[in-house]
Amino acid sequence: MKAAIVSRPGQAAPVYADAPEPVASAGEARIRVTAAALTQVARSRAAGAHYSASGQFPFVAGVDGVGRLDDGLRVYFALPQPPNGAMAEWTAAREALCVPLPDALDDVTAAAIANPGMSSWAALTERARLKGGETVLVNGATGIAGRLAVQIAKHLGAGRVVATGRDRVALGELAALGADETIPLAGDGDALEDAFKRQFACGVDVVVDYLWGESARRLLIAGAKAGADAVPIRFVQVGSASGDEISLPSAVLRASAIELMGSGIGSIPLDRFVASVAALLEAAAPAGLKAAARAVPLAQVEEAWGAQDRRARIVLVP
Repeated sequence: MKAAIVSRPGQAAPVYADAPEPVASAGEARIRVTAAALTQVARSRAAGAHYSASGQFPFVAGVDGVGRLDDGLRVYFALPQPPNGAMAEWTAAREALCVPLPDALDDVTAAAIANPGMSSWAALTERARLKGGETVLVNGATGIAGRLAVQIAKHLGAGRVVATGRDRVALGELAALGADETIPLAGDGDALEDAFKRQFACGVDVVVDYLWGESARRLLIAGAKAGADAVPIRFVQVGSASGDEISLPSAVLRASAIELMGSGIGSIPLDRFVASVAALLEAAAPAGLKAAARAVPLAQVEEAWGAQDRRARIVLVP
């Protein structure tokens, strides 16, 4: 079969080449792949930089996708065990990590929505335990995951959604997706912190953070400075597009009711992640969740690997 092969650490991109067809072990299903999204997690694991990377070489790239089982059932699947991966004509994945797809959702859209949408669905339902009418602030809302987070927060019952981002044009588009207010991540840090403080003074219950870095630091400080008059804040850290580390004064946590937590592989039991994906995919069509996708032949994986498109998810199609 053909697959996207990573042969060594530091490889610039997977190579489209021949690979042995996978053999399903006990508890696994063999899957004929029809779509596999090119996500940042897939890139990071291929580079060996993600905390869940196995360190095994060679292996097939890709952490999740859509395909059909031997009985014809159409499923979303996740986390094939290396050397298997999603970016291939065939793969094998644990049966427990295969989710039947609703008929209303096509393969490419399902592959594009699953990973980024699950990030906020799990953060809001499993970690923040969002309640109807609460206010959600999405930090880094102009990318694919952030745009979905705005929509999902509203779908799950948020009364108000505040969105931040660097791209002013993209920020302007978020009102149509459910954002009630937007904050440009521009200007000096003090001005940004003041903008955050105004939001916290109005009441922010949940922060879903895709950036970390300076904007997250300023958000946490502003939340702490809002003081006892503000509602307790559940701050859920999901991504680190702006950096892996921040320097945070200890008083921020001592002098506030901020609950700081993460959402990712390891912080939520795997079966609950699967349940989150299943709920997301069932809701996607009825809720009108929007995520642009661009289908690219798997044979073009080397060219697609380095492409950066914040508006549309690249989905590789064998």
